[in-house]
Amino acid sequence: MTDFYLNVGDSVTLEREVSEAVVNAFAEVSGDHSPNHVDEAAMSASAYEGRIAHGALIIAFMSTCSTMIVERVPDVRATETPVSLGYDRIRFLKPVFIGDTVRLRYAVREIDTERRRARSEISVTNQNDETVCIGEHILKWVS
Repeated sequence: MTDFYLNVGDSVTLEREVSEAVVNAFAEVSGDHSPNHVDEAAMSASAYEGRIAHGALIIAFMSTCSTMIVERVPDVRATETPVSLGYDRIRFLKPVFIGDTVRLRYAVREIDTERRRARSEISVTNQNDETVCIGEHILKWVS
């Protein structure tokens, strides 16, 4: 155990269906109406043979994971507030299609108690157990 809120190895998982409704709602919220995401006819004729989810939607799911791990900490905001410093080394390795189910694993890799930070690795796989995205997240705990 460390004298920090999280420990190396702490993890959470999240599974989400990337439905047409989710992609369309994200297009509305973000304002990103690229044909890649909203035009089935155009994308059917593309190399992808169908619409693909927004990369930022997958990052939003990553944000959900960081909230999940933080909210497991008892009295988490009693003395410090956890905030995101950002996502690093995000790589979209394969497309995420409408109808895919993604599973995210968010695992704490490093704790820096002096700087009040936790660095975590994130991996995203689809229903075929193919890795579709990877990245890192930095949480900062602010007094």
